[in-house]
Formats: sequence, C-alpha cells, structure tokens
Amino acid sequence: MGDPAGEPMVLVMGLGMQMIAWEDGLCELLAGAGFRVIRFDNRDTGRSTAVRAPAPTRVAMLAGLRRGLAYTLDDLADDAAGLIDALELDSAHVVGASMGGMIAQVVGYRAPDRVRSLGLIMTGSGKRTVSMPRLRALGALLQDAPEGREAQAEHAVRLFRLIGSPTFAANDERIRAHALAAYDRGRNRAGAARQLHAITASGDRRRRLRSVRAPTVVIHGSRDPLVRPAAGRSVAAAIPGARLVIVPGMGHDLPPEVWPTVAGEVLANARRAPAVRPGAPRRRRVASA
Repeated sequence: MGDPAGEPMVLVMGLGMQMIAWEDGLCELLAGAGFRVIRFDNRDTGRSTAVRAPAPTRVAMLAGLRRGLAYTLDDLADDAAGLIDALELDSAHVVGASMGGMIAQVVGYRAPDRVRSLGLIMTGSGKRTVSMPRLRALGALLQDAPEGREAQAEHAVRLFRLIGSPTFAANDERIRAHALAAYDRGRNRAGAARQLHAITASGDRRRRLRSVRAPTVVIHGSRDPLVRPAAGRSVAAAIPGARLVIVPGMGHDLPPEVWPTVAGEVLANARRAPAVRPGAPRRRRVASA
C-alpha cells in the first residue's frame, strides 16, 4: 500500500494473526505519510506455508521446553529479513505487534543492516518475571477455538472482550468481520501453538537487545492484560535510546481510536532514521548466524 517509491515499512503481526490484522485504516495513515507499507503472513499463518510438524504439548509450549520445537523466533526473524531481500530492498522500517514485535526485535539485532527503524507495539523482551499475562487473559489465549466458521468468529469476539481495550467502545461486529475474513483466507490451528512454543522457547532477549542501534519506539497499552506494560518497559530499557510510549486505556489490540497515536509515534520514529540515498545498490545477503 502507498507510493511504490516511498520508504518501505514492513509490518509484522502477532501470534496466530494474519496480515489483515493490520487494518487498512491504520495502514492508510502510514502510507499517507509517503511510506510503502508491506504486510505479510508469518509462516504457519494465513496463506504462508504451514510447517509440517506436530503441535507441541501444552507442557512444552508453556514451559518453553525444546522438545518438539518446530522453529524459534530467530527463524521467524530470518523469514522477515528474507522477505526484505526477496523484494530487493536494501533495508526497511520494521514494525511489529505482540509476537510480531518480538520478531522485529530479533531482526533488529540479527540483521541490523536491514533495519532503518523499529516500531515495537504491545510486546516483551522475554524476561520471565514480567512476561506472564494475567490469569484470565492466559486462560482465554489457551482455550481451544471451536470448529466452524461462525463459531470461531464468536470465539474471537469473546477473546478480544477479555484482552482488548476496555476504555473504548466494544466493536464486536468489526472483530467478527475480521475473524470471518481470516477464516476464509486460511485456518491453521496447530500453527498458533507452534508459534507460541517459538516464543516461550526463545528465552530472554535483553542482552542481545543492547546491540540494537536503529531508532526505536516502544508503544504499549496501559490496560494490556496479555503482555503487561512492565514487559514493554523491559524492552525499552534494554534498547539504547528507545522511546517508551504508554497509551492510556489501550489493551492488547489496535482499535481505531488508537490509530492516530500509534501511527504518529511510528512515523515520528521512522523519521529519526538516517536518510537512505536514492538509487543506493540493493544487495542480497544470507541471514546472519
């Protein structure tokens, strides 16, 4: 979306969520500022490749045991960096939400030459003492989704009533419409479990985050019950020069009411990045070890 010649901005979505969770209205705010906005499905989600591996056991998934681990956040970050290469971009602004923010962090220290700036939304650093969600939110996340298109849409509505922004008016129809569209694009129930396992098994990233040099903004909701505000503060404290923005009333979602604030902070941070000379050579690289 946006000017094909604009500075590229890659958006990385969270656990089990598809690229369409970056809603058009939010993307239009970014594209309207002159950026080329790029959305994609992470592996094991939507129309991207489903990994041929069994779903992890609940014990392994919650405890972060390596047994049965299909992939890690490093692998998901290499996917994002590989997309930047495949699009023949030298680098991009990288913005991630929730698990997508974790992936963006890893791209930031694993492939720093691909990252112009980092926007990290409702995400954590892997520090265990601040990573546990509130019990109701955890229970809602781990609840098995029912079979069937309409039933899964109702499940999504119930989930976001628990983890979404309590300050703003509930918009059940918007959530239901999004869930139906996601169901129609492709459903991979085991993929979400494998992604959660990747998160819990990837450990604490704070030491590696100290090496990030891209301009960074960390945006977090004051009412997030799933990835608590302390987790966002942990990320901001670990990255040199990171700006922390706490959005009053925001939960673990991106309702239209917060789009101007979120887009404004992401855009302001992107403009802190050094300008890239037009016509600079676009080099293809392999992911760093």
